[in-house]
Amino acid sequence: MNEVAPHTLNPKIGRAPGWQGIVADWSSDQRAFKNVSWGKAMMWIFLLSDTFIFGTFLISYMTVRMSTTVPWPNPSEVFALEIGGHHLPLILIAIMTFVLISSSGTMAMAVNFGYRRDRRKTAILMLLTAVLGATFVGMQAFEWTKLISEGVRPWGNPWGAEQFGSSFFMITGFHGTHVTIGVIFLVIIARKVWRGDFDDGRRGFFTSRKGHYEIVEITGLYWHFVDLVWVFIFALFYLW
Repeated sequence: MNEVAPHTLNPKIGRAPGWQGIVADWSSDQRAFKNVSWGKAMMWIFLLSDTFIFGTFLISYMTVRMSTTVPWPNPSEVFALEIGGHHLPLILIAIMTFVLISSSGTMAMAVNFGYRRDRRKTAILMLLTAVLGATFVGMQAFEWTKLISEGVRPWGNPWGAEQFGSSFFMITGFHGTHVTIGVIFLVIIARKVWRGDFDDGRRGFFTSRKGHYEIVEITGLYWHFVDLVWVFIFALFYLW
């Protein structure tokens, strides 16, 4: 009589319970990530790690905000502008948010035309996204200059809790750095798209396989992430 190996009767025998079993299942699956490119997978991993960093910054800010015994400055007053004799609270921040959210729309359209291999429209929309991103950084530089001239420093400010200055420069500075890097990459990729590097397979940095505009989508993932993070910064830092 032939004996049948125990594992052939039920392939799930021996699977670890809970999360260990789920991880074992996914790691042994030959199809879960088979159709995901290396570049896109690495971008998702980078964005996940960046999420933890931004999350740590925002949680630290909320902890400091709720635990300090010194009155916290009113964002509506600190970030207000005098325009035409009118006191307008958060007007600059509202414009910055509108510009950055608009850039997310132009980036989405660039990815769409990249799928269609329309290099002219893709390049133009990526450059437009870069212009909007640079405009955002310029307005943020104006905001920093204004607050520094009013006496805000990482170690203090004239309106209350000293932690306000350190939280402001750390969070907005880290995000502004991400936007600046994104603008640089948008210009680089737009130039490559415009001259047809992805159509003729020209060798070089950030040049994907011939006929593929995948790098446009990867850049779009990064840009949408930066925009999404700003929504949380806007809600927690400027509206709270």
